Amino acid sequence: MPAERVSMRRVREILRLKFECGRSDRAIAVAVSVARSTVQLCLARFGAAGLSWPLPATLTEQGLEALLFAPLGGSTPGQRRKAEPDWAAVHRELRRPGVTLLLLWEEYRASHAGGYGYSRWCELYRSWEARLSPTMRQVHAAGERLFVDYAGQTVGVVDGSTGELRTAQVFVAVLGASNYTYAEASWTQSLPDWIGSHVRTLDFLGGVPRQIVPDNLRAGVLRANWYEPGINPTYRDLAAHYGTAILPTRVRRPRDKAKVEAGVLVVERWILARLRHQRFFSLAALNAAIAALVEDLNARPMRKLGVSRRQLFEQLDQPALSALPSEPFVYAEWRIRRVALDYHVDIEGHYYSVPHRLLREQVEARVTARTIELFHKGDRVAVHVRGGARGRHTTLPSICRGRIDGMRSGRSNGSAARRRPLGPRRRD
Repeated sequence: MPAERVSMRRVREILRLKFECGRSDRAIAVAVSVARSTVQLCLARFGAAGLSWPLPATLTEQGLEALLFAPLGGSTPGQRRKAEPDWAAVHRELRRPGVTLLLLWEEYRASHAGGYGYSRWCELYRSWEARLSPTMRQVHAAGERLFVDYAGQTVGVVDGSTGELRTAQVFVAVLGASNYTYAEASWTQSLPDWIGSHVRTLDFLGGVPRQIVPDNLRAGVLRANWYEPGINPTYRDLAAHYGTAILPTRVRRPRDKAKVEAGVLVVERWILARLRHQRFFSLAALNAAIAALVEDLNARPMRKLGVSRRQLFEQLDQPALSALPSEPFVYAEWRIRRVALDYHVDIEGHYYSVPHRLLREQVEARVTARTIELFHKGDRVAVHVRGGARGRHTTLPSICRGRIDGMRSGRSNGSAARRRPLGPRRRD
């Protein structure tokens, strides 16, 4: 860490002890709680500034500091006498895994032998960094986190046939290290749209970050808890399929999602504001306009860093992302059901059978567009092709047919037994 400059109050005390009390440098250092070298440096600067003791009563602490720490050698304020590093490049390199200020300083001194010492180099970097916005000062490792949320603004879409105006939600995703941004519109913030936006975001990035950081949206997080958040099972399936982790933000902790909050603000100002005079008649047309402006946003150089989001993405995040899985993600919703007395469970008005030993037991149903999978305590007990007619029944799950037929193979009339409905044997 860079050494802090001694306060003017202590400088005055050093001068008083030296010129009024005649103390030695070592005794002054002990009395003021500073290093002996600091005492010697203050006295040397005092002599170089041409000052005498006692100091003028009108001399303020700011004036004394300006006299003691004036630039040497006649250099003008703001002019560096040593090679100045590219602080924007230093800031970008710090986002790479394992890169530290000490390593970057050693590389700087290797090419500039007479450059700044480590303490002064760190002090100058912190001074440059302080001019960035608060969200830009957060350091995120390359490929580590993807922040996702919905914008507060919505966009109107006109139904061309009825003239009805519908509002579309705007999904925003921002990578932590490069600020690379993705945005799209969807009709709702419900689970299918939430999951679909994630899938399209990862396809847009061409890779998978190590963590996805959402807000505590009901579609993704059933129970907000920092230590054991209740992640929606479908959202958890998506994370398992892509090999990433879901890390929801803490409740009422906006700094946890400052990156996406800044990204939402940029999307609202640079994309949605430019679309305010346009009229859209389909969601596809709206998304085409948003995609063109997202491309422009990512190609635009950022004022403080001097490079675009796309350049930072290609340098930092893209090499650190994991590869996309070879198989596409299959959307599935999970339902909790109680097995009825006829050993069937109700899924959207259609009834699917389970083994009769599970009467009155609670099972989990994984519902996809084509199949119904039923689980009991983590074990899959039945698989059905999804039926469409309400009020109808689907029996003999394929996973259980062989097991149940094997149980009844000892009967003399096996064909009649297989024709009889499954369930508890009727007592005459």
